[in-house]
Amino acid sequence: MSANQKIKSALESLLFVWGDPLEAKVCAELFNLSVPETVDCFRELMGEYEERESGLRIREMDQRFQLCTNPENDDYIQRLCTPIKEKRLTQAALETMAIIAYRQPVTKGEIDSIRGVRSDRVLEGLIRRELVVECGRSTAIGRPILYGTTPGFLAQFGFESLEDLPQIEDIGTLVLSDSYEFSDELTAHQIRIPLEEENKEVAQ
Repeated sequence: MSANQKIKSALESLLFVWGDPLEAKVCAELFNLSVPETVDCFRELMGEYEERESGLRIREMDQRFQLCTNPENDDYIQRLCTPIKEKRLTQAALETMAIIAYRQPVTKGEIDSIRGVRSDRVLEGLIRRELVVECGRSTAIGRPILYGTTPGFLAQFGFESLEDLPQIEDIGTLVLSDSYEFSDELTAHQIRIPLEEENKEVAQ
């Protein structure tokens, strides 16, 4: 077995044991490789899974990698796991999530201004679900907390990076994949929030 094959074998084991998205940077330190070299190894492994039409797949999210199932086998998985309680995010949670995703880093006050209502409980729920995280403090008066998205957000919504977010003009009909389950409440199929119009009102 070549050195490259040994590394890919080890990466496969690490992905299986870790479960959550695994950072290429962490693996690079384990193998004394550069991050680009480690990413290449992950991608080679991804290609091998696809080439042999494996029941498993590896997905990439901003240089994080996670072992998952082949989407073509979803029907069989659902049959095995039925009944499954489908869990969705509420409309309020989706609106707040969209604002944070597009405006991050953003304060709660800015979120409240755009939505027109207080977002305390919704924000707490998103943090509890590890979709949102505190990412510093603003330089404004009172140094309010800034919020941003997490790698968990990318994983749950099926994005590899924030660059994959739809263009802002499409936010009113943003369709989110319902193939991933959330830890509580309801996964909505759409976000409806006219960010551009609301921003104009706030600016006036």
